[in-house]
Amino acid sequence: MSEKLANPAPLGLMGFGMTTVLLNIHNAGFFPMSAMILAMGLCYGGIAQIIAGIMEYKHGNTFGVTAFVSYGFFWLSLVALVVMPTMGLAAPTPEGYMGCYLLMWGVFTFFMMLGTVNFPRVKQFVFASLTVLFFLLAARDFTGNALIGTIAGFEGIICGASAIYLAMATVINEQYGRVVLPIGQKPKAAAVLKAAA
Repeated sequence: MSEKLANPAPLGLMGFGMTTVLLNIHNAGFFPMSAMILAMGLCYGGIAQIIAGIMEYKHGNTFGVTAFVSYGFFWLSLVALVVMPTMGLAAPTPEGYMGCYLLMWGVFTFFMMLGTVNFPRVKQFVFASLTVLFFLLAARDFTGNALIGTIAGFEGIICGASAIYLAMATVINEQYGRVVLPIGQKPKAAAVLKAAA
């Protein structure tokens, strides 16, 4: 009898989603950067996503491993970028360099988005909106335009909220054994081929 494994995706999605919403409430101009955002980035956005990614390895899910481990370390590196200068361990990062950092994450996310072609619509939206978010944040840092940063903040809140929705829909639908919260599930390729025959 094969071992039944839990689905780690909701854990990773919640770690990403909640932390993204909180950071982008800051980016939208509602609150200053604080220890709360840094702690969420370190613990839930960072460590929890890395744990979820390692669990995806057991499932043989290359996409899940790559996404959750990468974004987990994104959050850890972002916290380090903020905290290290305050500890005298490194100089603050100039905005242009920060733009390069965000641009690289945008490029990575764009390619990950291309990998969601056979995934549910909500997951496609999460990666598409995250791609836009990284490029907007990079544009803010390259140009110094505060309005772009504010727009990015609101867009990031939507992105994070979509990940929270996907996480909770996955948990609730599994618990009820039916679709309670729709995620725009795409039909399996085999079912499509059978229907077309």
